[in-house]
Amino acid sequence: MSASAAEAWAKARTFHHSPYSAQRIASERAQSVSVCLPARDCAQTVGEIVAALVALREAGAIDEVAVVDAASADGTAAVAARAGATVWQEAELMPAYGPVLGKGDAMWRALSVLDGELVCFLDADTEGFSAHFATGLLGPLVCEPGVSFVKAFYRRPLRLEGVADANGGGRVSRLTARPALALFYPELAGVRQPLAGEVAARRELLEGLPFATGYGVEIAMLIDAWRKLGLDGIAQVDLDEHRNRHQPLSALEPMARTVLATIASRLEREGRLVDMDGSEADVESAPVERPPLATVTVA
Repeated sequence: MSASAAEAWAKARTFHHSPYSAQRIASERAQSVSVCLPARDCAQTVGEIVAALVALREAGAIDEVAVVDAASADGTAAVAARAGATVWQEAELMPAYGPVLGKGDAMWRALSVLDGELVCFLDADTEGFSAHFATGLLGPLVCEPGVSFVKAFYRRPLRLEGVADANGGGRVSRLTARPALALFYPELAGVRQPLAGEVAARRELLEGLPFATGYGVEIAMLIDAWRKLGLDGIAQVDLDEHRNRHQPLSALEPMARTVLATIASRLEREGRLVDMDGSEADVESAPVERPPLATVTVA
């Protein structure tokens, strides 16, 4: 039943970015839109990305372009500001929660200052960025009834040590996240790239979700959004090709461990993961999670 549900969802809720032009988004949207880039040392790419997003803002497709900078040492914040973004230092947002614990924490804190009723998060290290990354993700939210959460998928060329593979990227997603979802959450087996950093959602949904910190954020958000919305409230969009810097193989093991620990923490909450003696399991390596923003007071 779950496999057939996943297949039916993939047919009904998988879209290509091409029908969602900036003009269509501008003419059909009825809600304000924020696009946010969590960034760390992305000076070489963030200016081009912000410029493309500012053009979308001027065309009426979006309202806000924000960069949340992780104290970058390479001038990322200055480059983004010159290109037209509103720039926030992540450590200055929600300071009562202490030091920022990676990307997921930065995204959670960003919600405290973003104005849009629709929120789109994009990677700041994308090379050769095109505005369709934003309009493609926003398209189902604006144009397709019932959609509240949108994930990206794409081809990811891999270039490491002089070796090129046109479809070799997304290794943790292929070897860890997708197999784990197929085993434990088969309803989500049709999600092509569960760890894609590009996502768009309704603010009301995002404020009602806990945010896993660090590399756990993407898989946690997907599972939690599905729990709240059901499959029909989720869509995925083909953005064609995505190029960015790749982690060396040595860095992938801790990423994969975090993804698995995040999934395990949800299985534990659902009562599906217990110790050998039958007691509740203790997932020690699961990342810290921030509470739903709707439940806390924003300073």
